[in-house]
Amino acid sequence: MATIPPMLEENVQTYTVTDEEVGTRLDIFLTWKFPDITRSRLKTIITDGHVSVADRVAGKAGRLLKGGERVVVVVPAPPPPELSYDPIDLDIIYEDDDLIVVNKGPAIAVHPGAGRPDGTLVNALIGRPGGLSSVGAPIRPGVVHRLDMDTTGVMVVAKTDICHDNLAAQFKEHTPLRRYVALVWGTFKAKSGRIDAPLGRDVADRKKISTRSKKTRKAATVFKVIKSFGGFSLVELSPETGRTHQIRVHLTSINHPVVGDQVYGTRVPHQGLDKPVFDSLKRIKRQLLHAATLGFTHPVTGEFMEFTAPMPPDMAELVGRLEASANR
Repeated sequence: MATIPPMLEENVQTYTVTDEEVGTRLDIFLTWKFPDITRSRLKTIITDGHVSVADRVAGKAGRLLKGGERVVVVVPAPPPPELSYDPIDLDIIYEDDDLIVVNKGPAIAVHPGAGRPDGTLVNALIGRPGGLSSVGAPIRPGVVHRLDMDTTGVMVVAKTDICHDNLAAQFKEHTPLRRYVALVWGTFKAKSGRIDAPLGRDVADRKKISTRSKKTRKAATVFKVIKSFGGFSLVELSPETGRTHQIRVHLTSINHPVVGDQVYGTRVPHQGLDKPVFDSLKRIKRQLLHAATLGFTHPVTGEFMEFTAPMPPDMAELVGRLEASANR
Protein backbone atom coordinates (compact mmCIF):
# COMPACT_ATOMS: atom_id res chain seq x y z
CA MET A 1 0.00 0.00 0.00
CA ALA A 2 1.37 3.44 -0.95
CA THR A 3 2.22 5.84 1.84
CA ILE A 4 1.80 9.58 2.10
CA PRO A 5 5.05 11.56 1.80
CA PRO A 6 6.20 12.54 5.30
CA MET A 7 5.44 16.10 6.37
CA LEU A 8 5.28 17.98 9.65
CA GLU A 9 2.75 16.41 12.04
CA GLU A 10 0.98 19.72 12.74
CA ASN A 11 0.01 19.99 9.04
CA VAL A 12 -2.07 16.78 9.13
CA GLN A 13 -5.88 17.09 9.09
CA THR A 14 -8.35 14.17 9.20
CA TYR A 15 -12.01 14.18 8.12
CA THR A 16 -14.83 11.64 7.77
CA VAL A 17 -17.21 11.90 4.80
CA THR A 18 -20.77 12.57 5.98
CA ASP A 19 -23.99 11.45 4.28
CA GLU A 20 -24.45 14.97 2.89
CA GLU A 21 -20.98 14.85 1.31
CA VAL A 22 -21.37 11.47 -0.44
CA GLY A 23 -20.65 11.74 -4.18
CA THR A 24 -18.63 14.95 -3.83
CA ARG A 25 -15.42 15.30 -5.83
CA LEU A 26 -12.35 15.15 -3.62
CA ASP A 27 -11.06 18.56 -4.70
CA ILE A 28 -14.45 20.18 -4.04
CA PHE A 29 -14.60 18.47 -0.64
CA LEU A 30 -11.21 19.95 0.23
CA THR A 31 -12.23 23.48 -0.83
CA TRP A 32 -14.94 23.26 1.83
CA LYS A 33 -12.42 22.16 4.44
CA PHE A 34 -9.67 24.59 3.41
CA PRO A 35 -11.40 27.81 2.27
CA ASP A 36 -8.15 29.81 2.41
CA ILE A 37 -6.32 27.56 -0.06
CA THR A 38 -6.99 27.89 -3.79
CA ARG A 39 -8.57 24.98 -5.60
CA SER A 40 -5.59 24.76 -7.99
CA ARG A 41 -3.18 24.38 -5.07
CA LEU A 42 -5.42 21.74 -3.48
CA LYS A 43 -5.37 19.79 -6.76
CA THR A 44 -1.57 19.92 -6.68
CA ILE A 45 -1.57 18.68 -3.08
CA ILE A 46 -3.76 15.75 -4.20
CA THR A 47 -1.71 14.84 -7.28
CA ASP A 48 1.53 15.12 -5.28
CA GLY A 49 0.25 12.36 -3.01
CA HIS A 50 -0.46 14.35 0.13
CA VAL A 51 -4.09 13.19 0.42
CA SER A 52 -5.33 9.70 1.29
CA VAL A 53 -8.88 8.34 1.19
CA ALA A 54 -9.75 5.10 3.00
CA ASP A 55 -6.06 4.61 3.84
CA ARG A 56 -4.91 4.80 0.21
CA VAL A 57 -3.23 7.72 -1.56
CA ALA A 58 -5.94 9.40 -3.64
CA GLY A 59 -3.90 10.83 -6.51
CA LYS A 60 -6.93 12.03 -8.49
CA ALA A 61 -8.79 15.27 -7.75
CA GLY A 62 -11.98 13.99 -9.37
CA ARG A 63 -12.36 10.94 -7.12
CA LEU A 64 -15.94 10.69 -5.80
CA LEU A 65 -16.22 10.21 -2.06
CA LYS A 66 -18.24 7.53 -0.28
CA GLY A 67 -19.99 7.79 3.06
CA GLY A 68 -17.84 7.11 6.10
CA GLU A 69 -14.54 7.28 4.21
CA ARG A 70 -11.61 8.71 6.15
CA VAL A 71 -9.80 11.55 4.37
CA VAL A 72 -6.32 12.47 5.59
CA VAL A 73 -4.72 15.65 4.26
CA VAL A 74 -1.13 16.78 4.72
CA VAL A 75 -0.83 20.43 3.70
CA PRO A 76 2.74 21.46 2.90
CA ALA A 77 3.48 24.93 4.19
CA PRO A 78 4.28 27.26 1.27
CA PRO A 79 7.67 28.93 1.46
CA PRO A 80 7.28 32.34 3.12
CA PRO A 81 7.89 35.27 0.79
CA GLU A 82 10.72 37.62 1.57
CA LEU A 83 9.21 40.82 2.94
CA SER A 84 10.74 43.89 1.33
CA TYR A 85 10.39 47.56 2.19
CA ASP A 86 8.28 49.59 -0.23
CA PRO A 87 8.29 53.40 0.26
CA ILE A 88 4.58 53.96 -0.27
CA ASP A 89 3.24 57.36 0.75
CA LEU A 90 1.03 56.77 3.82
CA ASP A 91 -1.36 58.96 5.79
CA ILE A 92 -0.16 58.39 9.37
CA ILE A 93 -2.74 59.64 11.87
CA TYR A 94 -0.85 58.75 15.05
CA GLU A 95 2.32 56.92 16.07
CA ASP A 96 4.16 56.14 19.30
CA ASP A 97 6.62 53.47 20.44
CA ASP A 98 3.90 50.81 20.58
CA LEU A 99 1.56 51.29 17.65
CA ILE A 100 0.76 53.12 14.42
CA VAL A 101 -2.67 54.40 13.36
CA VAL A 102 -2.99 54.92 9.62
CA ASN A 103 -5.67 56.14 7.23
CA LYS A 104 -5.45 53.42 4.56
CA GLY A 105 -6.10 54.56 1.04
CA PRO A 106 -7.88 52.64 -1.75
CA ALA A 107 -6.15 50.00 -3.87
CA ILE A 108 -3.75 49.09 -1.05
CA ALA A 109 -3.75 45.56 0.37
CA VAL A 110 -2.95 45.23 4.07
CA HIS A 111 -0.29 42.53 3.67
CA PRO A 112 1.39 40.48 0.91
CA GLY A 113 -0.41 37.46 -0.49
CA ALA A 114 -0.47 35.16 -3.48
CA GLY A 115 0.73 37.12 -6.51
CA ARG A 116 1.21 40.27 -4.44
CA PRO A 117 4.68 40.29 -2.82
CA ASP A 118 4.89 44.04 -2.33
CA GLY A 119 3.02 47.33 -2.56
CA THR A 120 1.08 46.65 0.64
CA LEU A 121 0.60 48.50 3.90
CA VAL A 122 2.96 46.12 5.70
CA ASN A 123 5.65 46.63 3.05
CA ALA A 124 5.43 50.37 3.67
CA LEU A 125 5.46 50.14 7.47
CA ILE A 126 8.35 47.73 8.04
CA GLY A 127 10.83 50.46 7.13
CA ARG A 128 9.62 52.87 9.79
CA PRO A 129 11.65 53.41 13.00
CA GLY A 130 10.88 50.68 15.52
CA GLY A 131 9.61 48.25 12.90
CA LEU A 132 6.57 46.06 13.52
CA SER A 133 5.74 43.29 15.97
CA SER A 134 7.00 39.81 15.15
CA VAL A 135 3.53 38.34 15.67
CA GLY A 136 2.13 37.36 12.29
CA ALA A 137 5.56 37.30 10.64
CA PRO A 138 6.79 36.74 8.01
CA ILE A 139 4.00 38.24 5.87
CA ARG A 140 1.60 39.77 8.44
CA PRO A 141 3.83 41.35 11.11
CA GLY A 142 1.91 43.81 13.26
CA VAL A 143 -1.45 43.15 11.59
CA VAL A 144 -4.17 43.12 14.24
CA HIS A 145 -7.17 43.58 11.96
CA ARG A 146 -7.71 44.13 8.26
CA LEU A 147 -9.62 46.20 5.74
CA ASP A 148 -10.43 44.97 2.24
CA MET A 149 -8.04 46.19 -0.42
CA ASP A 150 -10.45 48.83 -1.76
CA THR A 151 -11.97 49.78 1.59
CA THR A 152 -10.44 52.94 3.03
CA GLY A 153 -10.05 54.32 6.53
CA VAL A 154 -8.60 53.95 10.01
CA MET A 155 -6.43 50.97 10.95
CA VAL A 156 -4.13 50.27 13.89
CA VAL A 157 -0.91 48.27 13.49
CA ALA A 158 1.21 46.97 16.39
CA LYS A 159 4.93 47.76 16.71
CA THR A 160 5.63 45.46 19.68
CA ASP A 161 4.56 41.92 20.51
CA ILE A 162 3.00 42.97 23.82
CA CYS A 163 0.94 45.62 22.06
CA HIS A 164 -0.04 43.16 19.34
CA ASP A 165 -1.31 40.53 21.78
CA ASN A 166 -3.31 43.12 23.74
CA LEU A 167 -4.93 44.67 20.67
CA ALA A 168 -5.67 41.24 19.19
CA ALA A 169 -7.48 40.31 22.41
CA GLN A 170 -9.55 43.50 22.21
CA PHE A 171 -10.61 42.76 18.64
CA LYS A 172 -11.38 39.14 19.54
CA GLU A 173 -13.75 40.40 22.24
CA HIS A 174 -15.22 42.98 19.81
CA THR A 175 -14.57 45.82 22.28
CA PRO A 176 -13.01 48.41 19.91
CA LEU A 177 -15.29 51.18 18.66
CA ARG A 178 -15.71 50.77 14.90
CA ARG A 179 -17.85 53.00 12.71
CA TYR A 180 -17.96 52.82 8.95
CA VAL A 181 -19.74 54.98 6.39
CA ALA A 182 -20.94 53.62 3.07
CA LEU A 183 -22.72 55.04 0.08
CA VAL A 184 -25.29 52.46 -0.97
CA TRP A 185 -27.92 51.99 -3.64
CA GLY A 186 -31.55 52.67 -2.74
CA THR A 187 -33.41 54.39 0.08
CA PHE A 188 -34.30 52.74 3.39
CA LYS A 189 -37.78 52.38 4.85
CA ALA A 190 -36.35 52.36 8.39
CA LYS A 191 -33.82 54.99 9.48
CA SER A 192 -31.94 52.48 11.62
CA GLY A 193 -31.80 48.77 12.25
CA ARG A 194 -29.73 45.65 12.82
CA ILE A 195 -28.76 43.07 10.20
CA ASP A 196 -28.44 39.68 11.88
CA ALA A 197 -27.34 37.21 9.20
CA PRO A 198 -24.73 34.45 9.70
CA LEU A 199 -22.01 34.34 7.05
CA GLY A 200 -19.88 31.65 5.41
CA ARG A 201 -18.02 30.80 2.21
CA ASP A 202 -20.16 30.81 -0.92
CA VAL A 203 -20.69 27.25 -2.17
CA ALA A 204 -20.37 28.21 -5.84
CA ASP A 205 -17.48 30.67 -5.47
CA ARG A 206 -15.18 30.12 -2.48
CA LYS A 207 -13.66 33.60 -2.86
CA LYS A 208 -17.02 35.12 -1.97
CA ILE A 209 -18.94 35.24 1.31
CA SER A 210 -22.64 34.45 1.49
CA THR A 211 -25.60 34.44 3.87
CA ARG A 212 -26.71 31.13 2.29
CA SER A 213 -23.64 28.99 2.99
CA LYS A 214 -23.81 25.49 4.46
CA LYS A 215 -21.39 26.42 7.23
CA THR A 216 -21.88 29.87 8.73
CA ARG A 217 -20.71 31.92 11.69
CA LYS A 218 -22.68 34.49 13.63
CA ALA A 219 -22.54 38.00 12.13
CA ALA A 220 -24.43 41.18 12.96
CA THR A 221 -24.22 44.80 11.79
CA VAL A 222 -26.05 47.84 13.15
CA PHE A 223 -26.89 50.59 10.65
CA LYS A 224 -28.16 54.18 10.76
CA VAL A 225 -29.13 56.23 7.72
CA ILE A 226 -27.27 59.55 7.69
CA LYS A 227 -28.76 61.01 4.49
CA SER A 228 -30.92 59.84 1.62
CA PHE A 229 -30.69 61.08 -1.95
CA GLY A 230 -32.59 60.10 -5.07
CA GLY A 231 -31.87 56.40 -5.26
CA PHE A 232 -28.89 56.49 -2.87
CA SER A 233 -28.26 56.55 0.89
CA LEU A 234 -25.27 57.46 3.04
CA VAL A 235 -25.21 54.99 5.92
CA GLU A 236 -23.26 54.65 9.18
CA LEU A 237 -22.47 51.05 10.12
CA SER A 238 -21.18 49.44 13.31
CA PRO A 239 -20.23 45.76 12.96
CA GLU A 240 -20.81 43.71 16.11
CA THR A 241 -18.64 40.93 14.68
CA GLY A 242 -15.64 40.98 12.36
CA ARG A 243 -16.33 38.53 9.54
CA THR A 244 -14.71 38.77 6.12
CA HIS A 245 -16.64 41.15 3.82
CA GLN A 246 -19.30 41.38 6.53
CA ILE A 247 -20.65 44.88 5.88
CA ARG A 248 -20.64 44.47 2.11
CA VAL A 249 -22.49 41.14 2.20
CA HIS A 250 -24.95 42.29 4.86
CA LEU A 251 -25.89 45.39 2.85
CA THR A 252 -26.35 43.32 -0.30
CA SER A 253 -28.53 40.88 1.64
CA ILE A 254 -31.03 43.67 2.35
CA ASN A 255 -30.90 44.91 -1.27
CA HIS A 256 -28.73 47.95 -0.55
CA PRO A 257 -25.32 47.01 -2.01
CA VAL A 258 -22.40 49.38 -1.62
CA VAL A 259 -21.97 51.66 -4.62
CA GLY A 260 -19.05 50.48 -6.74
CA ASP A 261 -18.83 47.00 -5.20
CA GLN A 262 -17.53 44.84 -8.03
CA VAL A 263 -18.19 41.57 -6.19
CA TYR A 264 -21.43 41.85 -4.26
CA GLY A 265 -23.59 44.41 -5.96
CA THR A 266 -22.51 46.10 -9.17
CA ARG A 267 -25.22 48.24 -10.73
CA VAL A 268 -25.12 50.32 -13.89
CA PRO A 269 -25.66 54.08 -13.40
CA HIS A 270 -28.97 55.02 -14.97
CA GLN A 271 -29.37 57.84 -17.45
CA GLY A 272 -31.88 59.75 -15.30
CA LEU A 273 -29.14 61.08 -13.03
CA ASP A 274 -27.72 64.58 -13.24
CA LYS A 275 -24.65 64.67 -15.47
CA PRO A 276 -22.19 65.54 -12.63
CA VAL A 277 -23.51 62.59 -10.58
CA PHE A 278 -23.48 60.27 -13.59
CA ASP A 279 -19.90 61.28 -14.46
CA SER A 280 -18.71 60.65 -10.89
CA LEU A 281 -20.41 57.26 -10.80
CA LYS A 282 -18.74 56.16 -14.02
CA ARG A 283 -15.34 56.84 -12.46
CA ILE A 284 -16.01 54.71 -9.38
CA LYS A 285 -14.24 51.34 -9.69
CA ARG A 286 -14.32 50.22 -6.04
CA GLN A 287 -16.74 49.85 -3.14
CA LEU A 288 -17.43 53.19 -1.41
CA LEU A 289 -16.96 51.84 2.11
CA HIS A 290 -14.87 53.82 4.59
CA ALA A 291 -13.70 52.99 8.13
CA ALA A 292 -14.40 56.43 9.54
CA THR A 293 -13.79 55.87 13.27
CA LEU A 294 -11.71 53.47 15.33
CA GLY A 295 -11.44 53.52 19.11
CA PHE A 296 -9.51 51.19 21.42
CA THR A 297 -7.73 51.06 24.76
CA HIS A 298 -4.00 51.73 24.45
CA PRO A 299 -2.24 48.51 25.54
CA VAL A 300 0.44 50.34 27.54
CA THR A 301 -1.12 53.54 28.90
CA GLY A 302 -4.64 52.16 29.40
CA GLU A 303 -6.05 55.31 27.78
CA PHE A 304 -9.05 54.98 25.47
CA MET A 305 -8.06 56.49 22.13
CA GLU A 306 -10.40 57.38 19.28
CA PHE A 307 -9.34 58.26 15.75
CA THR A 308 -11.29 59.46 12.72
CA ALA A 309 -10.53 59.85 9.03
CA PRO A 310 -12.46 61.92 6.47
CA MET A 311 -14.07 60.33 3.44
CA PRO A 312 -11.60 59.80 0.58
CA PRO A 313 -11.83 62.21 -2.37
CA ASP A 314 -13.73 59.93 -4.77
CA MET A 315 -16.41 59.18 -2.19
CA ALA A 316 -16.64 62.78 -0.95
CA GLU A 317 -16.98 64.06 -4.52
CA LEU A 318 -19.89 61.75 -5.34
CA VAL A 319 -21.67 62.47 -2.04
CA GLY A 320 -21.23 66.20 -2.63
CA ARG A 321 -22.69 65.98 -6.12
CA LEU A 322 -25.63 63.92 -4.87
CA GLU A 323 -26.32 66.55 -2.21
CA ALA A 324 -26.12 69.34 -4.79
CA SER A 325 -28.46 67.45 -7.11
CA ALA A 326 -30.97 66.83 -4.31
CA ASN A 327 -31.01 70.54 -3.39
CA ARG A 328 -31.79 71.74 -6.91
